[in-house]
Amino acid sequence: MAPLLSVGQTLRGRISTYSIVQELHRATDQGAVYLGAYICFYFFTPTVQERANVLSIEQTIMDQNASSRAFGATDVLKTRPLAMSPLFRPLEDGILDPVDPPSIVLKYLDSDLRAESHHQRLSRPDIKKVAKSVLEAPRILHQDGLVHTDIKLDNIFVNLGQKNGNSERFTAIQLGDCDGAVSKESKFASEPGHLIGASFTGSPEVQLGLPWGTITDIWSFGNAGYKPEDELYELVVLSRMHRYFGPFPKPFQEIADDNAAGIVDFIHSMGPPTKPFARVTRWEIPPADRDFILKIMKLDYRNRPTTEQLLEDEWFGESSEDTREPLSSV
Repeated sequence: MAPLLSVGQTLRGRISTYSIVQELHRATDQGAVYLGAYICFYFFTPTVQERANVLSIEQTIMDQNASSRAFGATDVLKTRPLAMSPLFRPLEDGILDPVDPPSIVLKYLDSDLRAESHHQRLSRPDIKKVAKSVLEAPRILHQDGLVHTDIKLDNIFVNLGQKNGNSERFTAIQLGDCDGAVSKESKFASEPGHLIGASFTGSPEVQLGLPWGTITDIWSFGNAGYKPEDELYELVVLSRMHRYFGPFPKPFQEIADDNAAGIVDFIHSMGPPTKPFARVTRWEIPPADRDFILKIMKLDYRNRPTTEQLLEDEWFGESSEDTREPLSSV
């Protein structure tokens, strides 16, 4: 196994040379994310305006992972619709030296949505702004027959406003971690048993080992805000789905194989849903938000809306009262 990168190490890319400043995250698969800074640019002499642009991205993220992830992200992010879109965290460079481990350079953003939601609850206008941006991004992927496979708060990156006279909380919202994007026509999607993304955001069809497609991203979008303390086993995740959004509809049996049908029958045998999401109080979630989430969280993927349908939903235009109880200051 190739050694991980180290603080102070120099990396040579196609466009610039970089220095590792700090390790930010180490994944269980030995991938890692680093904070880096550029040392020099070459291949061109920037003008004054170009220098200003360079300085605005002085800190860059070194995303080091397995070869397939690095090259997968490069392939996806270099496609014209994504490369031109402000909805995705852009690819800045590819590392040539060292060759191993494969590494790419992505644009640095101030924070991610999980960290920001822990720091301060999002207002309803902020939630709608984020939701629209996050839906617009997979819409582009889905038009090309690609599935993101890992939409969650950790992969939604933001630049912070509320400075230099800007009153907006977020000035940029970008979807990242596109290395796991796959074609809906691939064997990876059509053959049963391939798990994707994090277990706590995976759709019912993914958890049951059934074929999946672009609509699995819709479930992950609706479920993005949920984060358990620990990774959950699939049966526990499915039981939670049943508790809030169940029961599994009878037509679901038409697409379930014997193993999946057996799991669903076992979950149903434990009794009816104990905490239907439809019954949450206005003090927990504003009614309009609850109704919007219920449109998304359909256990049978055939009943879920597409990104286009969600983006046209009346929820984005309504401005009802935020009825949530204030968070405790303790």
